[in-house]
Amino acid sequence: MVQALVVALVAVLAGGLVYAMAAARVVKQYERGVVLRLGRLHDEVRPPGFTMIVPGIDRLRKVNMQIVTMPVPAQDGITRDNVTVRVDAVIYFKVVDPASAVIQVEDYRFAVSQMAQTSLRSIIGKSDLDDLLSDREKLNQGLELMIDSPAVGWGVQIDRVEIKDVSLPETMKRSMARQAEADRERRARVINADAELQASKKLAQAAQQMSTQPAALQLRLLQTVVAVAAEKNSTLVLPFPVELLRFLERAQQGPQPSVAAGRPQDGSGQPAPERPAEPASPMDPDVVDPAVTAQTFTDQPLPDAPLTDADPGPDGSLPEAAPDGVPEFDPETVPEPSGRRRGNPFSHH
Repeated sequence: MVQALVVALVAVLAGGLVYAMAAARVVKQYERGVVLRLGRLHDEVRPPGFTMIVPGIDRLRKVNMQIVTMPVPAQDGITRDNVTVRVDAVIYFKVVDPASAVIQVEDYRFAVSQMAQTSLRSIIGKSDLDDLLSDREKLNQGLELMIDSPAVGWGVQIDRVEIKDVSLPETMKRSMARQAEADRERRARVINADAELQASKKLAQAAQQMSTQPAALQLRLLQTVVAVAAEKNSTLVLPFPVELLRFLERAQQGPQPSVAAGRPQDGSGQPAPERPAEPASPMDPDVVDPAVTAQTFTDQPLPDAPLTDADPGPDGSLPEAAPDGVPEFDPETVPEPSGRRRGNPFSHH
């Protein structure tokens, strides 16, 4: 009898131990337990720690409440300005409602991943290339809102979405490199031109200041010579001073003759005023009347005799002609005009 009681007690203890082992569950600190009793959701969500369920009746599902980092596969898309790009991203989310994450969606991780990929393609088509490269913060916020809207019903909260990398075609990379190089060259030229303008203004002020003191130019010349000599050059060229060159130029030109030197002077030493020229007398033999001369040569015909009738010399040479190739004029050969004596037509008696 005692042995039967001992066997029954041992059997009960063994059964209780097996039941306890089957019913005991441990929920970790970052997890929450969702109990499904006979397929129905139990109202109570099991907190972290030790908990018990009914073996064979209850089913406990543990949900991770930590922030999950999920990479979004790279997506190919065409931007609004017709540029083909390849963009990948990363998404940070966590479960805020364990019951909804178990009941409302089959696999909330897969659902969030697919939603992130479709939203990333959509945001690529709505954006320009410059926005993808420079204004990523705005795109991240828009992408987060697009994913978070359906995820709220799944008991999931999107914490953050970041675009990792934007891959461009090689032709676009070269075009952007040329554009950046041209922009930097333009800025360099503008800065250089601005520096030249400021330097020219300062040099103009310095030249204006030195022009008032010629000695300053000499001092500047000596400073330049000292600076050149400090380089230990083998050849040193010293320019002539400007004053010496001007002195040599004046010495070569000599004194200028005075205009009044050749004029007669009066008793006071001043040049006498010039007298107006007196008109020539019509009877002056040195004055030739052009009209009479023209009439003398044009009214009467010239003789048919040759310009010279001299015989050639023994050597066949002709007598020497007048200067400049013009034959000598013999007034005796000219016919006498009517009303005048035969003689010199250029003289008047």
